[in-house]
Amino acid sequence: MDEKLDALIVDDEEKIRLFLSEMLEKMGHTVTQAESGEVALELLKTERYDLAILDLRLSGRMDGQRVLEAIRWQWPDTLVIMLTGHATLESAIESIREGVDGYLLKPARPSDVRLAITEAIDRRKKVQRLERRNEDGSIQRGPFAIDRKRHRVTMNGEELDLSPRDFSLLCHLIENSPNVVAPKELVQVILGYDTDLIPEAREIIKWYIHRLRRKVEPDPSNPRYILNVRGVGYRFDT
Repeated sequence: MDEKLDALIVDDEEKIRLFLSEMLEKMGHTVTQAESGEVALELLKTERYDLAILDLRLSGRMDGQRVLEAIRWQWPDTLVIMLTGHATLESAIESIREGVDGYLLKPARPSDVRLAITEAIDRRKKVQRLERRNEDGSIQRGPFAIDRKRHRVTMNGEELDLSPRDFSLLCHLIENSPNVVAPKELVQVILGYDTDLIPEAREIIKWYIHRLRRKVEPDPSNPRYILNVRGVGYRFDT
């Protein structure tokens, strides 16, 4: 891995912070440590990091899930690897909904961490390649106009405030309309994450659909454009 990253490590256990910091610095990365969720949030107010390694079960008022949410709203392009000693499917799905790029169990070995970082970078590059697939074209569907070259979507002439994942999700639905797109395909498109578990894919994608509807639907509780086809997936309709 040739990329040199500016990394943030958030863990309330000093030994783990020191272990990860030493390992990442030996790999050539720059490291900042945060011993709590509160400290991490203060840093994230003004600093952007390429990578965050984040403990899911932080002590104090601010747990890892809340820090993850803050990262995704403030710095959506930051790679996030979740570190936890409590590996349950429920917590993994909750993290992936927010866009986690990797998931590690404590105690993590150096080889596990290196692999997680490499795979996270590779997945992000794969997503970016998918986003660039039609970058020279523009698409008009009803009130929506997509300009992939400028990474821009307008609705009735007004530009939408979309995160990179919002953009990818909306574009994929519009480009495939009126066909129904399965949750597994949508998860792959926006996260570069492959899952063979249909229930898991549904749980992951429904959070992104919910967030996107809030940005594009006149009434998100009664969607007009992004429709659910029960048991199959989602389709875009004008």
